Amino acid sequence: MKRIFLGATALASLALAAAAEAADKIRIGVTATLEGTYTVLGEDGMRGFEVALRKWNRKAGGKDLEIVVASTDATPDSAVRAVRKLVEQDKVDLVISPLSGSEGIAVRDYAHTQPQMTFVNAASGAQETTFVNPAPNFFRFNMDGAQWQAGLGEYIYKNKGYRRIATVGEDYSFVYTQVFGLVLEFCGLGGQVVDRKWVPLGTKDFASIIAALPDNVDAIYLGLGGADAVNFLNQYAQAGGNAKIVGGSIMVDQTVLSSKGRAKELLLGAVAASGQADTWEDPRWQAFVEAYREAFPPDKRFASPSLLATNYYNSASAVFTALDRINGDLSDGHKKYREALQNLVLDAPNGKIRLDHNRQAIGTNFVTEVVQDKDGNLVSKVVKVVENVNQTLGFPEDVFRKIGPPSRTNPECKKY
Repeated sequence: MKRIFLGATALASLALAAAAEAADKIRIGVTATLEGTYTVLGEDGMRGFEVALRKWNRKAGGKDLEIVVASTDATPDSAVRAVRKLVEQDKVDLVISPLSGSEGIAVRDYAHTQPQMTFVNAASGAQETTFVNPAPNFFRFNMDGAQWQAGLGEYIYKNKGYRRIATVGEDYSFVYTQVFGLVLEFCGLGGQVVDRKWVPLGTKDFASIIAALPDNVDAIYLGLGGADAVNFLNQYAQAGGNAKIVGGSIMVDQTVLSSKGRAKELLLGAVAASGQADTWEDPRWQAFVEAYREAFPPDKRFASPSLLATNYYNSASAVFTALDRINGDLSDGHKKYREALQNLVLDAPNGKIRLDHNRQAIGTNFVTEVVQDKDGNLVSKVVKVVENVNQTLGFPEDVFRKIGPPSRTNPECKKY
């Protein structure tokens, strides 16, 4: 009987020790597109996340951080499978997810079913994620795709003199959002979008699209990313295409600018807009670039962080900073933690970020032009900085909602 009592006591002690160890750790689940056409984006996103982990020495709120990573392929189903595993099987305390636009809408919907969990967007940029049926436990510290186009329509109209453009974009929510932002601004000034072409994610053969592009345009806007962008540019160059290029945020990004082949010839001089710019001289940006370069050998990173690396770094920084402010206290349904996130003004490498009433980022945008640096690398050079870009792009919210959500055909090319 005495042996049985001692055995039970030992088991109880082990259980208490395990509970104490668990209390000293915070488990964070992270997803990234480590499969499919956006693999290169997901890999650099995780580099940015690693830079943040190193800065915090893998501790936040006075507790050790345990990281659980799940892979997706940019599809909504894969994103839901990944976050469901993190929440329901891995029992993480917080989630940073996802990377891609339609993934974000799906994760927001899942967040509605998990009120006990707090989700911080990793990098996805579809407008609807936070503007339509927002989840009270979902926070986004990056601007959406339309915000990332702020200033671009005006720049190509007034500075480049473009009046007629065509667009080619991946057929999903993030690129709809990017084209939405461009069209509102460009067409509002009198520009015309004469054709909009959409291709599935993962398209390898662009021959029919290239053949059907109109000739009577001043430029072609490309809302493509990852392998899709490189494939299009190489095939367009082989076909003898020479139109001026206007790029979406992940089109003129280090995930594409660092590619090999004839694509680089077409990118030189391309104008684009994004939440960051490679040549920005702000000390915060320069310090982040240096930390990114020091964290990885040259053959395991890009010459400069991609937008995905920056977004993941910022999202992780928000998660860790909020944990520090509430001393890691995730009790009471994360009430204190969510208040800390909502009130946080993030002093990010790409400018200060604060959240609106939908927990959506208000931040700084950059209009850029692709140039060659002294080492022969293609980089995005700042030509214009647009501050305090909100989700309604300066429109009153009631007016903006009447325009309707981004789609293949919305908004119309007119002045609103």
